[in-house]
Amino acid sequence: MADPNSTTAAKPRVVICIGDIHGYLAKLQNLWSNLQSVINPEEFSSALVIFLGDYCDRGPDTKKVIDFLLNLPSAYPNQKHVFLSGNHDLAFAAFLGVLPEPGNGASFKEGWKEYEVNEEREGWYKGAGYENMYLQGRRWAGTIKVRFNATKGTEYKGSIYDAGPTFESYGVPHGSADLMKVVPDEHKRFLADLVWVHEEENVCIESEEGIKHCKLIAVHAGLEKAKNVEEQLKFLKAKDTRVPKVEALSGRKNVWDIPKVMLHLPCVKHPSTLRQIWN
Repeated sequence: MADPNSTTAAKPRVVICIGDIHGYLAKLQNLWSNLQSVINPEEFSSALVIFLGDYCDRGPDTKKVIDFLLNLPSAYPNQKHVFLSGNHDLAFAAFLGVLPEPGNGASFKEGWKEYEVNEEREGWYKGAGYENMYLQGRRWAGTIKVRFNATKGTEYKGSIYDAGPTFESYGVPHGSADLMKVVPDEHKRFLADLVWVHEEENVCIESEEGIKHCKLIAVHAGLEKAKNVEEQLKFLKAKDTRVPKVEALSGRKNVWDIPKVMLHLPCVKHPSTLRQIWN
């Protein structure tokens, strides 16, 4: 415990937030190397590193990305690592059947009704194990009928989630039920243990008014604007799967402002530093 009469203020712990790796191992390794080069070694070795989710899909190396993340606690034992769930990870976990049950006698199947108008266009998964699968698992492993994503100007990679590369990283074709068998148990535990929200007290942030000590609430997409914060936190901590689409993990228009840069180093003064870390 710090001495309140001490004239030397304790240096704030470095907090690093990293979002949306999306199966790109080389980019993750490059980012990690650059972080080590710009942060004081002692501060880096004791940093709080919050991964904001979306570890899978789009890129070719989901399996290797999860291996990298699983190795961090042993490679950096003095760091604290937090692994949040993104909407892509939630869908991956849903397909593997590792999400918590909805409870209160409810079934995952009940969550299909609200969105079934999209079932044919999105080509929801109908293979082995689909009968009571959480909605996002069916969408994730489905086969999108319209191959071109007009919003992004790219081709869909298997499903509306671009999950094809994730299947391939484990050595099976997109949409194959064999994925449930070949994903290692430690990867299933990793996905099952992902938290939906993380709170951290007394985080140092540099603003125009100077250094501020704030409470950090980390969630993949953002808290919803029109809802009570405490109620949202309670729901997210409970990982309530009765809701077929979790807005805090996937919302865009109805969540609080999403930062353009998804990596934050408290007390870093120059935006150019952040650009150098990514490159």
